[in-house]
Amino acid sequence: MLQTRLTRLLNIKYPIIQAGMSWASSNAALPTAVSNAGGLGVIAAGPMYLDAFRDTVREVKAATDGAFAVNIPLYRPQAEQFLDVIEEEGVPVVIASQGGPKAHLERFQSRGVRWIHVVSTMPHARKAADAGVDALVVVGAEAGGHPPVNGVSTLVAVRRAVVEFDLPIVAGGGVADGYGVAALLALGADAVQLGTRFLATREAGVHENYKRAVLDTDIDGTTLVGVRGLPVRMTRNQFAERVLLADKEEPDAAAYDTLFKSSSLKQAALDGDVEWGKVELGQSAGLIADLPAAADVMARLVEECERAARRLAG
Repeated sequence: MLQTRLTRLLNIKYPIIQAGMSWASSNAALPTAVSNAGGLGVIAAGPMYLDAFRDTVREVKAATDGAFAVNIPLYRPQAEQFLDVIEEEGVPVVIASQGGPKAHLERFQSRGVRWIHVVSTMPHARKAADAGVDALVVVGAEAGGHPPVNGVSTLVAVRRAVVEFDLPIVAGGGVADGYGVAALLALGADAVQLGTRFLATREAGVHENYKRAVLDTDIDGTTLVGVRGLPVRMTRNQFAERVLLADKEEPDAAAYDTLFKSSSLKQAALDGDVEWGKVELGQSAGLIADLPAAADVMARLVEECERAARRLAG
């Protein structure tokens, strides 16, 4: 497998990163499995309580000799306390989102911690790059969760970032196999982040209904919901259809906001309500047909990527 600036920077074997996904990787099992298989496993701190988060970091540290990361949304309550734990426990990589990195970089980089920042638009990418982050995760419109509202695809956004910024670029959105990994590496990315593919694994900490929803969703089975605010890419379930109708017929902003907030990711991820919860998936769900162990996913990604590279070389 091709070594890149990012694999060398993070000391990982393969340029494959498991996305930080609330509840799915808010545990030790999934990040540990990915890191032990040569990728970068990522603990999702977003929905966690502080004590449970510290315990999970310690569990991952004890279970792997590989690098791992924590994804932290900087807007969340207690973000500073979570950053304190990251520092105290010696987490080697921070992947931050939904907030500015500038105030935190000196504190962590002076201790050798690598700071990767998630962005979905070029203006945000420029701000993060100018602040001095070590790498960028550039997310395209195919991604689940909160993709860019401008609709720019991963193929275009990542290529633009590779041309514009002289730092490692991680591509995110629309990839579920090694052929997609190879395509984005060929585009100039230094690594590829996969979310939905690792969501559909045995170690992902979500309800089985949520995992089955991945298998039941085709490439055109997701949509952007909540376009008047901060939209999410999710399955076209009953909740999504109701909000899509409200996009056309509900003139009252407060009523629309109330409707959108009446459903949550937790409702789907923990309770298994895949009709009325926010089942956040990327378009790559349509490329996924099984629920293997995360280590098997890693092995498959590597083999397919190498096969794609040989095909191109031939």
